[in-house]
Amino acid sequence: MQTTFVIIGIGKSGTAAKNLLLAGGTPSDSVFSFDEKNPAAQFTQWDQIQALPVGTLVVSPGVSLASSQITALKAKGWKITSEINLACAYLTDEVVIGITGSVGKSTVTSLLGEALMIDDPNAFVGGNLGTPFAEYALQLITKKKKAKYIVLELSSYQLENCADLKLDYSAITFLSSNHLERYPSLDSYYLTKCEIGKKTKNICVLNESSKDLVQYRTRIAGKTELVSYQKSNDKAFIEKSQLIGEHNLDNLAVALRLAKYLKLSPQALEAMTQFKGLSHRLETVGVINGNLYINDSKATSMDSVLVATQAALTKTAKTKTLFLLLGGKDKNLPWYELNQLSQHANISFIFFGQCGEVAQLRSQLVGALYTKLGDAVKSIFKNIQPDDVVLLSPGGTSLDEFKNFEERGNYFKDLVSQKIK
Repeated sequence: MQTTFVIIGIGKSGTAAKNLLLAGGTPSDSVFSFDEKNPAAQFTQWDQIQALPVGTLVVSPGVSLASSQITALKAKGWKITSEINLACAYLTDEVVIGITGSVGKSTVTSLLGEALMIDDPNAFVGGNLGTPFAEYALQLITKKKKAKYIVLELSSYQLENCADLKLDYSAITFLSSNHLERYPSLDSYYLTKCEIGKKTKNICVLNESSKDLVQYRTRIAGKTELVSYQKSNDKAFIEKSQLIGEHNLDNLAVALRLAKYLKLSPQALEAMTQFKGLSHRLETVGVINGNLYINDSKATSMDSVLVATQAALTKTAKTKTLFLLLGGKDKNLPWYELNQLSQHANISFIFFGQCGEVAQLRSQLVGALYTKLGDAVKSIFKNIQPDDVVLLSPGGTSLDEFKNFEERGNYFKDLVSQKIK
C-alpha cells in the first residue's frame, strides 16, 4: 500500500527530505509539502493535511513535536519521522559521530571535519551545521561518493526526532540556558541534549569546563569522559591553535579526543590547529587604526555572549574600551546573567533592536540604546579611539531586522568594510 508523506517545513531540511524520498522511489503524488509561512508549499493550512490518507509526517526541526497540530495528527495515526531518520536507512558501515551542546557544537563539528577530510576526502560534515544529512544519503543513491566518516552537528530539536540514528562516538560541548520558549524547563532542555548518550555505541566526550554538563553527567546513558584543554594530553596541538578564547581551546580538546578515538593521522590532527574559526562565531572582521572588529552574530544565548566577551577582553588593553553590541529579538532568555560584566570598567555596552530595551533593563547594564543595529554601529564609529575593540555578540536572535544570524553578521561586516575603505 502506498504511503503518504507530508514534509512539515520546507526549509533546507524539508527540501532535502523531499528530494531523498523522490530519489528513493517514493511516487511524487505521495509526497506533499506543508509550511504555514511559505506559500510555495502545497499546503499552508493544517486542515488540508487532515483530508489526506493517514501516513507519515516528516517534521523539520523548527516545528515543535508538542504543538497541538502535530499532537492531533499523531492521535489520528500519523507516524512521525525526520530528515535524519530518512537518511539513516541508507547507511551501511560508515563511522558516525554526533556533536551536540548549547554552544560550541558548530566549532567542534567543523574542527573534527577538518581532520576527517585529511584522512577521508569523502567525509561528510553536516546536520544542523548547514548541509542536511539527507543530502549525503542522496549521494549514496546516485553513487557519487561514500564516506568512511560522518560527523553531524545535532540540535536539541533534531535529537527529539531521530530514533533511527546510531552513533559510534559523540560529544556534548556545553550546557547552558537556551530555547526556553520551546521547552517547559531548563531540565527538560538539558535532558534532551543528554539523549545523545543513548544513541552512542562507544563513548560520549564531555567538556569539563561546563559546570552544568558535569552535574548532568550521571544522567547521560553509556560511557562518558570529561575533557578540558588544561588537562589535555594534546598540549602540543592546542598550543598551535589559531582560535580566539579559552572556550575554543576546550572545543579543540574535545575534537582532538574524538580524533584520537578514531585513530586519525598526525596530519589530520595538525589540520585542526590551522582552523581559524567559523563565520559569525568570534570571527575577526578586520583591524582599522588598531581597532579589532569581531563578528559573533551567532551568539544567541547568554553563555555565548559571556564567553565571547571574555575572549574579546583578552584582546583589549585595560586602558582601552571594548564596545559590546547587545540586542536583536528576545527569546525569553535570562539577560540578568550578563550583569556580571558590570565589573569590567572598560566595557561600553551598546543596546539595539527589538529587545534592546529589555536587554538593558534585565541586565541592569548601563549603555546607549538604538532601534537599529546600523545606528548602534555608526555611533561606535563616532566615539571609538585607537586600539579599542568592537564585538557584536548580541544575545538576541536576528529575526527583528534580518532573515538569520548570517545576514546580520554580514551586515555588520559590510559596515566595517565600508569604514576600512
